[in-house]
Amino acid sequence: MRKVSSIIPSGTSPAWRKVNLLGSICLLLLLHSCYYDKADTLYPTKAGTSGACDSAGVVTYSQKIIPIFQTACYSCHSISNPSGGIVMATYASDRAIALNGKLFGSISHASGYSPMPKGMAKLTNCQLATIKKWIDAGALNN
Repeated sequence: MRKVSSIIPSGTSPAWRKVNLLGSICLLLLLHSCYYDKADTLYPTKAGTSGACDSAGVVTYSQKIIPIFQTACYSCHSISNPSGGIVMATYASDRAIALNGKLFGSISHASGYSPMPKGMAKLTNCQLATIKKWIDAGALNN
């Protein structure tokens, strides 16, 4: 095993050693910070969830779709406040707008549709996938 004094040249000043040590620490911190986090994992939509998209299996209207609609749609599209003439207050009204294509066109910001929800962030990919799966299954009341 080599001595430390044999690795560092004898002519190196203590100040230069400090600069090398500081540079090495900065490089390690920089490399450690090169990490990518997914927003869905860091900021789950509901407390106690992992943030992973849970659209596997049957997507139920009562447990999966209504919570999304409550946070993103119902405040502007209620019976008392039918923004744009669109009412989303019952299963029947939700199903009708889902099956005619207007719902998914708007929430996915498709060309030719008014992007929804207005004044809020676009729904997450997980929320869009969940709603799409519900619509593709016939927008069942389950």
